[in-house]
Amino acid sequence: MRESAPCGSGGIHLHHACYLWRPFIFFCPVRIAFHHPVAFWFGCLTVAAGVCLHLPMYVMAAPVHFHLAGMAMDPEMLLGMALIPGGVLLAAYGLMPRVAQVRLTTRGGDRLHWHVADGVPLNIEHWKLVVVLAIALTIDVMKPASLAFVMPGMAHEYGIGMSKAGWLALTALVGTAAGSVVWGRLADVFGRRAAILLSALLFMGTAICGTMPSFAWNLVMCFMMGVAAGGMLPIAFTLMAETVPARHRGWLLVALGGVGTSAGYLAASGAAALLEPSFSWRALWLLNLPTGALIVVLNRFIPESPRFLANAGLDDQARAVLARFAGSSNALVKDAGAADAPIMEIHHPRAGLREMLHGRHARITLALMMCGLAWGLVNFGFVLWLPANLHKLGLDARAAGMLMAQSALLAIPGTALVVWLYQRWSSFKSLVLFVALTVLALLSFAAIELVGLRAESFTVAATVLLLVAISGVIATMIPYAAEIYPVHLRGTGSGLIAAGSKAGGILGAILGVAGLFDSFVVSALVIAVPMAIAGVMLWRGGVETRGVELESIQKAFECDHP
Repeated sequence: MRESAPCGSGGIHLHHACYLWRPFIFFCPVRIAFHHPVAFWFGCLTVAAGVCLHLPMYVMAAPVHFHLAGMAMDPEMLLGMALIPGGVLLAAYGLMPRVAQVRLTTRGGDRLHWHVADGVPLNIEHWKLVVVLAIALTIDVMKPASLAFVMPGMAHEYGIGMSKAGWLALTALVGTAAGSVVWGRLADVFGRRAAILLSALLFMGTAICGTMPSFAWNLVMCFMMGVAAGGMLPIAFTLMAETVPARHRGWLLVALGGVGTSAGYLAASGAAALLEPSFSWRALWLLNLPTGALIVVLNRFIPESPRFLANAGLDDQARAVLARFAGSSNALVKDAGAADAPIMEIHHPRAGLREMLHGRHARITLALMMCGLAWGLVNFGFVLWLPANLHKLGLDARAAGMLMAQSALLAIPGTALVVWLYQRWSSFKSLVLFVALTVLALLSFAAIELVGLRAESFTVAATVLLLVAISGVIATMIPYAAEIYPVHLRGTGSGLIAAGSKAGGILGAILGVAGLFDSFVVSALVIAVPMAIAGVMLWRGGVETRGVELESIQKAFECDHP
């Protein structure tokens, strides 16, 4: 038996020998089946049928431009509303692991963790996964991004003001925070793939938001849509982090987030321009059915994480997925020595969720949660009120809008800079850098009002710096969170950090209503303080993840926190 080497020695934990034979690589099944396939597919069809039962009433309203406000629900719609939650529960049962497996993933004993061939080049299977997850993130971002295009038409149809319609955005934001936490835990118990598919099913079901005759029902459906959207984002990053080779993990995670976000906003604006004039704002919600169904159809290209499978005791399935992404047998060697063994480490006794807030990961968890909260205050508070504050400086509404658009255009190359820094320089130092730049941008805006630096060039420079900085923070924070936690808490940790950013957004919305953002000086200084504290905490508690195997990252935490 080979004992574990001390921290920093590069040793590998091996409990017993395990051989990955060449014939197994070529003939083992690679498809991860559903635990109860009939229940899953029947649940999907039930959800789709429930949504389709709402469509006749929508179609009949075409002569009045699909105006449904105040209409009574017909029996078909009521039946559809009953079918949708039933279908979601049935499909969830189809994805639910057996009780014995759940016990392993939530408690478990000593089990082997497997390498995911961190030294192999990217192959066609990796790129399939990248494309499918990019599509899923595009659809995920598209949902909350559609709110901006839905709210004006909704306010007009229901006869409410924009301030009341704003409750829709707040409800969705609360849903995303809840979804990030709940779905993160589901991903650690049910699996990463199952959590993504559950989000897609909720997307399908919340399509009926486009046929609701009352604003109250829209709030309910929008909350559920937010839950699904908030749940998918961190889990997609978690699956990617656990599947791609270590040397490509950083830049792919950051690029995936950048591409998914940009494509999501583009898809939302394009759908609004194409569909809303002819089919009203309701068509943007009805798109949830085909887009959610697209993710379900693409499920065959979404593997389960081999690390999750091995952690759940499903060694044969872990080997199959590992072989699929390792390419040839070069990465899966027979009778490997300690230096290149395909099995990494014995699983240590679990501390549960307490490990994130009281164990060796507590310091970095608190730092990332502080960073997420501060980022939410900036993105959903300061930036949201920025056009109005620019107007107070003497710019008219059109000039303020043009300045924001020009600044956003100039900030686009910043995405490439984020990818380069994260991959070539340092992961956590890149995050700290963009946190520091955010603080600098906020202080620049405070100086505009406090010192009177109102030159347009200075304002443009401060706006560009702020947009680049906050884009860099979110583009590095979630991928970093997907790298630093152990496999049994990776989904939970990623979801918790994502929820922190949404909580900051909720707080930002509340403070905006309270009038905090009416002043550059007050708002900038108030937000700069927690952002600066987060930067210091990240600098002191962060560990390097660039090109490092996930299991080795955990060893670094063991060294720092014995």
